[in-house]
Amino acid sequence: DCVMHLAAESHVDRSIDGPAAFIETNIVGTYTLLEAARAYWNTLTEDKKSAFRFHHISTDEVYGDLHSTDDFFTETTPYAPSSPYSASKASSDHLVRAWLRTYGLPTLITNCSNNYGPYHFPEKLIPLMILNALAGKPLPVYGNGQQIRDWLYVEDHARALYCVATTGKVGETYNIGGH
Repeated sequence: DCVMHLAAESHVDRSIDGPAAFIETNIVGTYTLLEAARAYWNTLTEDKKSAFRFHHISTDEVYGDLHSTDDFFTETTPYAPSSPYSASKASSDHLVRAWLRTYGLPTLITNCSNNYGPYHFPEKLIPLMILNALAGKPLPVYGNGQQIRDWLYVEDHARALYCVATTGKVGETYNIGGH
């Protein structure tokens, strides 16, 4: 059995305007799922317990900002969240690690880069740019426009999540990106 926890509030701008929903969903929501998974896990036989996984899907935003196109994050990059969104995801990552250490719940964490692909929410950067360009609207520039982001096609992400869920080592964090 595997619980894949993908539920999250995930828009940086909205987290700045209203962080409470991000705290509730990303931190309290993760706690709620961890407790439900732990309760279920405790009912399993020993062999099924050892096969169980709680897979927490997180973000590379927990690491902060890339500074050049040559930069990339590794699994040992220190956390440096720069928004309420990234801080809430960093907090939830730490909860997941604590449930492994404290209760023995077999956990995995993946930190992925930005996804793109079909059915992307229109508020996200790539669809927003396309829709604004098609409508002749101004294209938004964030900060000084020099930010660097890594992009990952959604189907590639799904394959990577499956791979980690089925072959990943308990307690490990895996970065998934397009770099």
